[in-house]
Amino acid sequence: MSNLKGHLGIKDDAGTGGHLGTKDDAGTGYQGNFGFAYPPVPGRREARRLAHVAAERAEAEAGFVLLVESLNRVGLTTEVRGGDEDSLLVFVKIASRDLLAKQVYRARLQDWLCGVRTSGPEVDISRSLQEEPVTEAERLRLVHQLISRPLNEGGAGVSETSDKWKHVAAIFPLRDQPFNKAWIQKWSKKYLLDQEDIDEIRNKFGENVAFYFAFLRSYFFFLVIPSALGLTAWLLLGQFSFLYTLGCGLWSVVFFEYWKQKEVDLAVQWGVRGVSSIQQPRPEFKWEFEVEDAVTGEPRKVYPHTKRLRIQLLQIPFASACVLALGGLVVICNSLEIFINEVYTGPFKQYLAFLPTILLVVFTPTFSAVLTKAANALTDKENYETVDAYKAALVQKQFFLNFMTSYMALFFTAFVYLPFGHILLPLLNFWKQAAEVVTFSEKALPTKEFQINARRISGQMFYLTVTAQIVNFATEVIVPYVTRKASSKAKEFQAKKTPRVQDAAEEAEFLKRVRDECELEVYDVTGDYREMVMQYGYLSLFSVAWPLAACCFLVNNWVELRSDALKIAISCKRPIPWRSDSIGPWLPAIGFLSWLGSITSSAVVYLCSGSQGGDRPALSHLTAWGLLLNIMMAEHFYLLVQLAVRSVMSKMESPGLQRERRERYLMKKRLLQKNLDGDGGESMLAAGVSSTDKLMPAALDDDARQASIQGHGSAEESCVSDGSSTNALMADRPGRFWRRQRGAQDTIETGRRLMQQGAAEAPRKQAAAAPSPRA
Repeated sequence: MSNLKGHLGIKDDAGTGGHLGTKDDAGTGYQGNFGFAYPPVPGRREARRLAHVAAERAEAEAGFVLLVESLNRVGLTTEVRGGDEDSLLVFVKIASRDLLAKQVYRARLQDWLCGVRTSGPEVDISRSLQEEPVTEAERLRLVHQLISRPLNEGGAGVSETSDKWKHVAAIFPLRDQPFNKAWIQKWSKKYLLDQEDIDEIRNKFGENVAFYFAFLRSYFFFLVIPSALGLTAWLLLGQFSFLYTLGCGLWSVVFFEYWKQKEVDLAVQWGVRGVSSIQQPRPEFKWEFEVEDAVTGEPRKVYPHTKRLRIQLLQIPFASACVLALGGLVVICNSLEIFINEVYTGPFKQYLAFLPTILLVVFTPTFSAVLTKAANALTDKENYETVDAYKAALVQKQFFLNFMTSYMALFFTAFVYLPFGHILLPLLNFWKQAAEVVTFSEKALPTKEFQINARRISGQMFYLTVTAQIVNFATEVIVPYVTRKASSKAKEFQAKKTPRVQDAAEEAEFLKRVRDECELEVYDVTGDYREMVMQYGYLSLFSVAWPLAACCFLVNNWVELRSDALKIAISCKRPIPWRSDSIGPWLPAIGFLSWLGSITSSAVVYLCSGSQGGDRPALSHLTAWGLLLNIMMAEHFYLLVQLAVRSVMSKMESPGLQRERRERYLMKKRLLQKNLDGDGGESMLAAGVSSTDKLMPAALDDDARQASIQGHGSAEESCVSDGSSTNALMADRPGRFWRRQRGAQDTIETGRRLMQQGAAEAPRKQAAAAPSPRA
């Protein structure tokens, strides 16, 4: 095992292990040798306060001892250092290379048993690791599984979400600073990313993060097509172009079907296809009873589906609350904006124009936060058994919330304001009367006649595709960086006044970096997926109103690829390298937006294609049956194109599926050769012939004598008067047939003899067949 180190990817520096931040909820401060200092407890007498402090200190110490013992029991080495004020830093590293090699073998064997791998790992672990070295992501994932896996599965059972480990604040791997620096420098100098860059992310951060960057890279390349279509439409066709709608719908179908095939190729290439079938149990799952598994016979924890269904029915009032709260807010703020910008002509108009935006900025996050908490609570109540099922249910609710907050304003403009703006007149009159009441003015407010502004939706799309993207970049990268720097300076200033444990000189810089990492946010790839899927929705649903949207998204995503990498490198904790075989529940979300985009775009074109300046065509041109027919034709066009694209792509076999079939073929070929080559089947056959089927003269004489006695030495069996003898002869016929020639050599000699006899009899047969001469 001396050569395992390189194949296992083990480094000797302190930064290769994991880190567990243990925090005392009572506010203890570590000062060496477990000296905890508690602040006074308000409203308690001194004796009770001291008793409370003693109990909290004993609980914290017992939890720390249990943590270290649990980690050491599964083969993990630990080191502890002082953290910031009320925390300890527990560094974890696997104790031996042999243990890591066994964990690698066990994980790969499980993958093979679950159908993830096409062949099982080599029994010789050293040879297996030489053929398939361990990546850093795989090593960190296995160490984390040792930490968090339940006790009955060979792990320490440590989870920061469990009540048993309430003092554990976070479990995360440490960042690789040299790699991060080289990574950012490399990407900042490259115009386009290739597959090697995605593979590098996979080896470092795991497949879950790599799939996001692979999706964003593919999406970026595909945006070139709608960007060219949009630029052409903007220059030649203008807004609400029917041809652009057809081209954008076709593009969305092709991209969706392409990515479905692409993620299969990546899953096969990375060896994780079907890994989603290996479900990770959710620690928070609460079971009610156990049943015997019909397949394994082992007890299985069950939560009744009927109870979960009753809770899932609460999604109906939840969705209604989202529509009423967010939809009502959008209608109120947009109607107020229309009144101020297009009807009101009095003083302070330039300042009042910001009022609707301020209301949206204040109330939208508030409503979203409340509804998000409700979604989290509802998903918790649904009590899913696995982590994947829980995340999928939560993503569905979050997608609905984001759908409402992102698209409601555009739906209002496209389907209410532009085609039927006159129905807003009562609402505009309400705002006029409300303004007169608020200002206590006896005179009527100065107003003008309301006219529909067809450029309104273009302005909204410009804000969402340009201004909002810039703001999002600032909030994701710049603001966290500035906040972290300011917080770091404040802590340094406070540390000068507060005595703390002095670090060893050789560890001071490293420990400072670790303490800074503890303060970083956890990287959540779901947020990045949500941002890209919402952007895809803007493109497929409403880009017909402003065709340049795809061009803006193309530029934005070039920056987004690098800013997301920068966020992982400097703004967030290093993510745990979880595996995945797809982009998860976001794939059906993209499919839904593609389908909805075909309907929405065609409806927008039908309702708004007559908009010129501020004028509207006569409403008599718009009919309900015409709108319904337009929607049905667009949907059928989408479905037909989807069927055609799927048919074409099914005939274009993907490289990933070819590789998978080739691996399965080679595996079967090796197994077949192993059983048929000289060391396998042939040697066994030779051994069998030599031991049982060797032909001896004495045996032939005995068989011949026996055959003559029993009367079956000729080709035809003689009749025997005894009925029992006849039955015995008939029953032994197969055996007697196979005893005539013993072994391959006897078969060869018999064949040669028959050939010689045939050659000797050939002239006689020819002479007999020749016609006799006439007399």
